[in-house]
Order: sequence, then C-alpha cells, then structure tokens
Amino acid sequence: MKKSAALGIALVFAMAVSGGTAAMSREQDSDHERARRAFESGELLPITQILAIVSQHLPGDVIEVELDVGRDHIYYEVDVLTATGRVREIVVDGRTGAIIKIDG
Repeated sequence: MKKSAALGIALVFAMAVSGGTAAMSREQDSDHERARRAFESGELLPITQILAIVSQHLPGDVIEVELDVGRDHIYYEVDVLTATGRVREIVVDGRTGAIIKIDG
C-alpha cells in the first residue's frame, strides 16, 4: 500500500472514530463512545486485521475506510481501487471480520 493511501486511511479512520468535529451531535458522540469501548474491550477488530481480510476478498489499493457504528452493529466500509480502475466498496463486520457485502 502506498504511503499516501495509508495516511488517508488513518485520517479517515481517526475521523470516523472521533466523530470528525468538535461540534458533533449527542448521537454521534454516543457512537464514538460505543466504538471506543468496543475497541478497548477487544470486541472491535483492529484496522490492520480488517485490511488483511479485505485484501483476501478484494485485491487492490485501499483508498478510504469508514467506521459505521449503529445501535446493533459496527461495520468497516472500505473503498478499494481495483487493478481495472474500478472503485468497489466492501463492508466488513467490525466484530467478527465477516464480509457483509461487496458493491461495485
């Protein structure tokens, strides 16, 4: 993975976990706290493990990672630029590493 892509991933991931801005809503704040607690307890898989799973199922360059935290789920949404030049999204369960869907 290229250094700039890795930096972009880290920034998007950090913004997703932190809420992105200081002026986030209470709901976003609770999502942030839920994600932080899940990661600290080991319930949320680390991004390095998720990226290894993604590369097995959808080879290419990772260009964006988002963390989607809901009341009953935590998903990583990963955009991958394939060798054919298409951008595809793969959704991975953040708790189990199971592939939820591959779009594009």
